[in-house]
Amino acid sequence: MNAIEFPWLTAIILLPLVAALAIPLIPDKEGRTVRWYGLGVAFTDFALMIYAFWYKYDFQSSRLQLVENYPWIPQLGLHWAVGVDGLSMPLLLLTGLINTLAIFAAWKVTTKPRLFYGLMLAMYSAQLGVFVAQDLLLFFLMWEIELVPIYLLISIWGGQNRHYAATKFILYTAAASIFILIAGFALVFSGDTVTFDMATLGMKEYPKTLELLVYAGFLIAFGVKLPIFPLHTWLPDAHGEASAPGSMILAGVLLKMGGYALIRFNVEMLPNAHVTFAPVLAVLGVVNIVYGACCAFAQTNLKRRLAYSSIAHMGFVLIGIASYTELGISGAVLQMVSHGLIAASLFFLSGVTYDRTHTLMMDKMGGMAKVMPKTFALFTIGSMASLALPGMSGFVGELMVFLGIATSDVYSSSFKVVVVLLSAVGVILTPIYLLSMLRQVFYGEQSEELHLDAVISDLKPREIFITACLLLPIIGIGFYPKLATQTYDVKAVELAAHARQVLPIVAHQQPSSLYSRIFSAPTLANSQVESSINISK
Repeated sequence: MNAIEFPWLTAIILLPLVAALAIPLIPDKEGRTVRWYGLGVAFTDFALMIYAFWYKYDFQSSRLQLVENYPWIPQLGLHWAVGVDGLSMPLLLLTGLINTLAIFAAWKVTTKPRLFYGLMLAMYSAQLGVFVAQDLLLFFLMWEIELVPIYLLISIWGGQNRHYAATKFILYTAAASIFILIAGFALVFSGDTVTFDMATLGMKEYPKTLELLVYAGFLIAFGVKLPIFPLHTWLPDAHGEASAPGSMILAGVLLKMGGYALIRFNVEMLPNAHVTFAPVLAVLGVVNIVYGACCAFAQTNLKRRLAYSSIAHMGFVLIGIASYTELGISGAVLQMVSHGLIAASLFFLSGVTYDRTHTLMMDKMGGMAKVMPKTFALFTIGSMASLALPGMSGFVGELMVFLGIATSDVYSSSFKVVVVLLSAVGVILTPIYLLSMLRQVFYGEQSEELHLDAVISDLKPREIFITACLLLPIIGIGFYPKLATQTYDVKAVELAAHARQVLPIVAHQQPSSLYSRIFSAPTLANSQVESSINISK
């Protein structure tokens, strides 16, 4: 193990899990002590995270930092190997913030509070483990552990069709996990060296066919979580039935696990196969954007409309990953952080609206702005950020992705034009379905069933605080993007260079391939090609 003064990452990961195991020992009948305990643990872990990164993390380095490596189960070759770099660090902070606020948002949970807060803390721990794991088996273990709490949170504390939504979620995600296991073992046992260390796996040389098959397996597995069309159908059902804290974590953290894994595994470990699949990712990103925006129009359920909006926004992550540019990859990471904050705020506010009206059907709402002006104002700010209004983080992330793909010298001009124009269609549709949602819910014809003046109240101080904690960084990043980008800029440069270094070699090996009309790589300067080939020899 590298010499470090304290096992920061191990402490950050295990604190919520150990605290969750201690919940049954807490004397509490009504759940009041347990909820303060859960919030205190989550906040302490988040504060520990901030301290460790502020004082122990070097923002100018792209290497793994705070590395820990302990033999765990030697018979299986399993190591407790963790580390953090520019790709995982901002997502760790996002996970800490959203989980802490989600526990605070669950303040009124009275059904089985011990189980609820125990599951929230256990899920928090597993999510952190996914972002820092440097051992393939450890990554898979954390990925699987995370599934069980969210399944139970939906099936026990969800809506009327919660069992269907929870079952669909676990079937999709568990089936996808099989692809991680198969593809991972294919990498582990390829060649003369058997290892689960992800850095070593990334340095191995694989047969072309094997690398393509493994890439496809990972793409399916992580595409379910992102989600990528047509592997997305679990998401609207899960969001539609999950409670507000569950939806905050689903949209704010779980979807980002898919995007993170695509970069960590598919781009970083399998760059040769990425050359073949990058145009596919760009096309799937366009499909996600346009399809998600069009489907959002058809939704009368508030949370399902927001769920399809999330599908559309994740399309920009795919395009950024496929761009082969520092700007595009940086935009993809910023889009994940930005969408995590925006989606968490919107789903929390939709939960607040449901608590007052006991319905998510927009046609049964209407006229609520006059009795919930604070909710309307904050909902509007969140929606403006989601539709990429300048001055909000959503605008910066999407602009970086657009510029990244548009300025890429890897693709042909015609391909880039098609991708940019079709993506722009989704950008145009987004404000239409979001603004129509605001108009219908807050200024539409008042439903006779609501009895607005007698029953419905506006946001309470706790709810305003939770929303403000999400909206302030959205606005801050919008006006000063470096707040977020400085944490991973160096890593984005390294990722882009790592992905691009194989392009001349592939261009020389496949000068008349199917992608010759999509890529401009086959037309790279001969000297660059020959130089790269000589180096590879």
